[in-house]
Amino acid sequence: MARRFLFSDESGDLNFKKGPNLSRFFAVGTLAIDESELSGLRAAFGHLRDELAFRNHGLDSCFHATNDTPEVRLNVFKLLSTLDFQFDITLLEKSKAQPHVRQDHATFFRYAWYYHLKYVAPRTFGADDEALIVAAELGTKRTRKAFRGGIEAVLTQCLPYRVKRTLAFWPCSSDFALQAADYCTWAVTRLRERDDGQYYEIIQPKIRHVYDLWASGTTHYY
Repeated sequence: MARRFLFSDESGDLNFKKGPNLSRFFAVGTLAIDESELSGLRAAFGHLRDELAFRNHGLDSCFHATNDTPEVRLNVFKLLSTLDFQFDITLLEKSKAQPHVRQDHATFFRYAWYYHLKYVAPRTFGADDEALIVAAELGTKRTRKAFRGGIEAVLTQCLPYRVKRTLAFWPCSSDFALQAADYCTWAVTRLRERDDGQYYEIIQPKIRHVYDLWASGTTHYY
């Protein structure tokens, strides 16, 4: 029996229309890591935070790929390339989602998580493992309740019944592993949304699977 962790991040908005500052994709990314490796990741990120502060690149809050300066961002990606973890991401091109899939945010969210965990869960967790799935806290209390229910339903479908599982929603600022997941998700979605792969290339060896769910689809619904 082993304790294994999935730290997740979502990227992109849930607006199903075209317009300025609206994402083309919605993505679910997860960082899979064992207990001993997690301790190393947390220690390494803590050390980097201190070093950056000594070099006058201190953080206003926590590591966040979108908001961090280029100097901080590059240092984080270099650190990620040295750590032991596996990252998986599922991308959904929103305009290809059929109307029933995007009838509400919770349905679309559950759909994204199902196809993500369908691949990731059997490759990450074995029988009798203990699984802690940590999602970044998002939205209102009502939204989190709906999303929690969706993820829990998907876990029941995708995880072996003997895996003891716990789902938690933590603020991204509370754990370096969530911040690492944010960085990895950002690198992949930046490549897909902006055709900018400079950061993706740094962590590519850590990326186990990039799955574009509707890559072969040709119909756009808006």
